[in-house]
Amino acid sequence: MNNLGERLFKLRRDKKLSQEEVAEKLNVTRQTVSKWETDQSLPDFDKVVPLCELYGITPDELFIELKRKDNFKNNEFIIDLEEEKIKTSKKAKGIAIGVVLYFFSIVWIMISIPVMNMNPIVASAIFLLICGISTGIIIYVCIKYKKLKTINETASDKLRNQISNVVAIIVTIIYLIISFKTMAWHLTWIMWVIFGLFEEILKLIFMLRSYKDEK
Repeated sequence: MNNLGERLFKLRRDKKLSQEEVAEKLNVTRQTVSKWETDQSLPDFDKVVPLCELYGITPDELFIELKRKDNFKNNEFIIDLEEEKIKTSKKAKGIAIGVVLYFFSIVWIMISIPVMNMNPIVASAIFLLICGISTGIIIYVCIKYKKLKTINETASDKLRNQISNVVAIIVTIIYLIISFKTMAWHLTWIMWVIFGLFEEILKLIFMLRSYKDEK
């Protein structure tokens, strides 16, 4: 077998699955499955494991042919699955630590002044220090363990990411202004919950738009 597309086609045929059935199980479009099988694009990293589970093989078995031969259309898109798994794990741990520190900073500002009777300036300085460390950790792991881009990244994906980044900056500015003005840090963190909801809605809109365009 000379390429990934042929291997995916054979695996699907052996499982007696149609492209529509595979697409439904992996939450992608039939056209996406077709592009995989005709080597027009590669599966995104987050689809590789579900794809392998569906076909009853391991990622190493799926890419064994590609490890021996240079079969990707563009070498810069070759994904080392094991390395990517390690990066994803480290990134998740770093972000988790950052989030925990954010919650700790909120708890700190809630109890340091009214309960511990600490000087407001000192308490706020410690709060900002914790937030700074938390932000630094998250930024560091996001940059260091940035996910490799695959062929499937489209202009639509880039536009969605740009919108998300701009909104994140705006929300951060509004969050800091309101929080410092009101000192209601125990309430203003809800803005990040709203931002998270916005991101999920944005993803859904672009996913539906992509599905409509492919149809």
